[in-house]
Amino acid sequence: MNVERRAVLKGMALGGLVGVAMGSSNLYLANAMAAPASRIAPTLVLVNEAAAGSAFLEGIASSPAARTVTVERTDLSLDFILALEKRLLSGKPQRIIGLVDDASAALIVDLARSSGARVQWLGQHSANVSASQHRLLSADAAHGCAMQLGLQLNACGTGFNLTEQRPHGHQPPLHLTAAARSKAGSDQWAATLGYSLAMLGTTHTGQAPLIVSRQSPLTGNFVSFSIEA
Repeated sequence: MNVERRAVLKGMALGGLVGVAMGSSNLYLANAMAAPASRIAPTLVLVNEAAAGSAFLEGIASSPAARTVTVERTDLSLDFILALEKRLLSGKPQRIIGLVDDASAALIVDLARSSGARVQWLGQHSANVSASQHRLLSADAAHGCAMQLGLQLNACGTGFNLTEQRPHGHQPPLHLTAAARSKAGSDQWAATLGYSLAMLGTTHTGQAPLIVSRQSPLTGNFVSFSIEA
């Protein structure tokens, strides 16, 4: 990907390239067989400023994959882009998961596609203190993650609307929704998402712990992803 194209991507507004990628048949979705939790590949976690120190990382830290995780903050600098590109082209088995803003996600997903890496999961999320919305695109390797997210959101009482599409499978789109019963679990979506993405593609059957929201829960618009290189 050349510097001029990167400059264009940096200027993408919310819902830009990522919105297109969510519906693109060219997105290479990984359908690899699940691996035991004891053989999880080294995982790079990318978060933007808002997600750093959030319940998303708390969910990852509570998972069996935590010992293999390295966390980095994203930015739109050329140094970050070149370092990520080098990592993707290294030929070493690895996973990259994250929760970032739309512009950063556009860059990361485009780099992944250019390097031939496989995208297992791509999600758009919007959250406030009482409800969240989730639009998900997933491969067979991510089977069950969307359902687990919906079940835990329902259990904690937060309002949510969740839609999952699996373009390479035969299942109809999944649509789950519930009205808000409590604000106590307004951070649960981020914790469950972090835990699920950390364990995605393994045979582990556990789930994220239910958490009580922090004084300043994670709110706003985000994109989540899981990439296998």
